[in-house]
Amino acid sequence: MKVGGEGKSIDPTGVEFILNPYDEFAVEEALKQKEAAGAGSVSAVSFGTSDSQKELRTVLAMGADSATLLQSVEASNADGMTTARALAAAVEGKNFDLLLFGKQAVDRDQHGVGPAVATLLGIPCITEVVKMDVADGKVTCQREVEGGVETVEAPLPCAITCQKGLNEPRYASLKGIMQAKKKPMDIVEVDAGSPAVEVLGMELPAPRKAGRIIGKGADAVPELVEALRNEAKVL
Repeated sequence: MKVGGEGKSIDPTGVEFILNPYDEFAVEEALKQKEAAGAGSVSAVSFGTSDSQKELRTVLAMGADSATLLQSVEASNADGMTTARALAAAVEGKNFDLLLFGKQAVDRDQHGVGPAVATLLGIPCITEVVKMDVADGKVTCQREVEGGVETVEAPLPCAITCQKGLNEPRYASLKGIMQAKKKPMDIVEVDAGSPAVEVLGMELPAPRKAGRIIGKGADAVPELVEALRNEAKVL
């Protein structure tokens, strides 16, 4: 990883971007819910640059029925609230039962997009879900909390953010990859607006100090304990 010349973003040169792993859990759960219901459709929506078409094609190859790219040249530098506003505007007024998100993006780790979209749309949101069941117009979810598991119930429509353990995302089959080329992908130019958060600077972490080996066998234990106590100060 390299910091860009302006010192506020990552230099994308030579970087291979992939679908966010937590979003893969969301896609898989959407497909599973459709299969369990025996009806319905799965639509993927992404706020990104033109390069995001590749990830949406991956989602279509997994089995999604359609995809929409909310395209903006500013999307790569957008904050969570900017992203949430774009997504909420895209789905507002449409009929849906579930909005499924990854619990967080793995670049900035802010955890905010799913709950923010739900707030903007005025629907309930359950975060970091590891198990969910949909029946009788409501969704019942389990989410891991400190020291236990919490069970939460909400009416549909509802927003869910998906955590590791909810499912095991499927691989795109060769048939799915071929079908993805024929599935519809709408590209909508959007105005990202002004971000709520400004990155003032970005830098790589300082290099770690080189480690050292303190002897071998039982004879090295006293010196090791001394180093842990007086140098590392962990004892």
